[in-house]
Amino acid sequence: MKFLDQARIYLKSGDGGAGCISFRRVKYVEFGGPDGGDGGRGGDIILECVNNLNTLIDYRFQQHIKAKNGRPGEGSQRTGAGADDVVVPVPPGTQVFAEDQMTMLADLTEPGQRVTLLKGGDGGRGNLRFKTSTNRAPRRADPGWPGEERWVWLRLKLIADVGLVGLPNAGKSTLLSSVSHAKPKIADYPFTTLHPNLGVVGVDDDEFVMADLPGMIEGAHEGIGLGDRFLGHAERCAALLHLVDGTSENIAEDYQTIFRELEAYGGGLTGKPVVLVLNKIDALTEELKAEAMANLAEASGLPVMPMSGASHEGIEQVSRKLMEHVRAGRERRAEEAREK
Repeated sequence: MKFLDQARIYLKSGDGGAGCISFRRVKYVEFGGPDGGDGGRGGDIILECVNNLNTLIDYRFQQHIKAKNGRPGEGSQRTGAGADDVVVPVPPGTQVFAEDQMTMLADLTEPGQRVTLLKGGDGGRGNLRFKTSTNRAPRRADPGWPGEERWVWLRLKLIADVGLVGLPNAGKSTLLSSVSHAKPKIADYPFTTLHPNLGVVGVDDDEFVMADLPGMIEGAHEGIGLGDRFLGHAERCAALLHLVDGTSENIAEDYQTIFRELEAYGGGLTGKPVVLVLNKIDALTEELKAEAMANLAEASGLPVMPMSGASHEGIEQVSRKLMEHVRAGRERRAEEAREK
C-alpha cells in the first residue's frame, strides 16, 4: 500500500427532509384537520480513528464524501426517516484542518475516537405544527434545513516511539531494515526514501515502533527538499535517533544542519530525548573513528554512540538506549492520563 500523509477532501452532510402538507381524510369526518408529518434529519459526517490504517491513500481517489438527505414527511402524522450518518475512517495521528490549512478542527490520536465534523440538517415541520385556534387548516410546511459543507485537509503525523532523523544517505533505511522486518528501499544515492517507513524493533522482552523519516537538508523547515511535512511525523515520538554519517567530510556541520532544522521547525522537537549515533563505523579505522566521535561530541555536547547498520556493530546497545527513553515516555503518558 502506498503511503500518503496529506489529502484534501470535500465533505457534505445531508439536508433535512421537507415537511408535509396533508389533511386527514376519513369517511364521515368532514373536517379532518392537518396531519402532515415532519421531515427526517440529514446524515452527519463523522471522522473515526481506526487502528488498522496507517495511510491516507484512500482519499486520493475518493475526494468527495456526502451523507444522504432525510426523507420528507408524510400524511397521517408520519415523520420522514432520518438518513444514516457517514463515518469516515482515518488512521491514528490524523489532524483535520480547515481549507486555510492553519485552523485545526480535530486531532484524532486514539483508536475509537470520534468527531462529528458536520451536522446534518434538521427536517422541516409539517403543517400539523402550524395548527392554531385561529388557523385550523394551515397550508404551510417548512422545507428541510440544508446540511453543512466544506473542504478540509487531512494530515497524518505518524505515531511512533522513535523518530529516525539525519541527512540523506546517513544510513537510516539500512538501520531500520537491520533491526526490524521493514523493507525500505536502500540505495547509495540521496533521497532514496521518499516517504516514512515504520518498523517494530524488539529489545529483550519489549518492543517499540521506529519511523524512518526521509532525509532532511538545510531549509527543510521552510519546505525545501522533501519539506517540513516529514518533520511533523517526529512530533509525536518519545525520542529521536539522530544518525550522522561517519564517512562524511564534515561531521560537525552535518550534525548542526539537522539540529538547526529541528530547532527552526519547533513543535518541541529539540526538547525530546536524543540518542546521537555515529554510523558507518565499519568503513573507518580505529583512529578515524575516535577522531570522528570526538568531533561529534564537541559539536553536540551529547554522548556519542558508535554503530554500523551494515555490520550490526553497536546496534544492540543503541536499541537498548532507545528502549529506556521509550519506557520513560510511556510512564509519563500513563501518569498524565491518570491525572486527567
